[in-house]
Amino acid sequence: MKSDIATRSDIEQLVNSFYSKVQNDDVIGPIFNDIAKVDWEHHLPKMYEFFETIILGQKGFKGNPMETHFTLNQQFPLQPQHFERWKSLFFATVDEHFEGDTANAAKQKATSIADLMLFKISSFTTGVTIKIPPQTK
Repeated sequence: MKSDIATRSDIEQLVNSFYSKVQNDDVIGPIFNDIAKVDWEHHLPKMYEFFETIILGQKGFKGNPMETHFTLNQQFPLQPQHFERWKSLFFATVDEHFEGDTANAAKQKATSIADLMLFKISSFTTGVTIKIPPQTK
C-alpha cells in the first residue's frame, strides 16, 4: 500500500520523479530543456520549496512563478496542450508513488495552478480569455 504525502522527503521524491518525467517528455521536455534551458540543480530545490508550501502548507517558498512563465511565453508561446501534459505527468507521478487525502489534494492544487497560469498567460498575451479544458484524471 502506498502512503500519503506527508513529509519533505515525500515532496522531494514527488518533485524528482515528476521532473524526471518532464525532462524526458516529448511534448514539454523540449520547452524545459531547450527553450527555458532549466538548470535542474538550481531549479529542483526551488520546486521542493514551492510544492512543500503548496501541498504541506509549509512557509518557505519565495519567488514569482507567473513572472517566469510570462517571460518563457515570450520566447515560446505556451498552449493549453502544454499545461494538460504537465498536469497529466504530475497526476501520473502522484499516483505512482502516493495515495490518500493529501495526494488527492495535491492533484487538485496542481490543476488549479496550471489552469490559472494558462488563463493569466492567455489573457495577458491575447487580451482574450480562453476556455480551459476539463480536468483530467
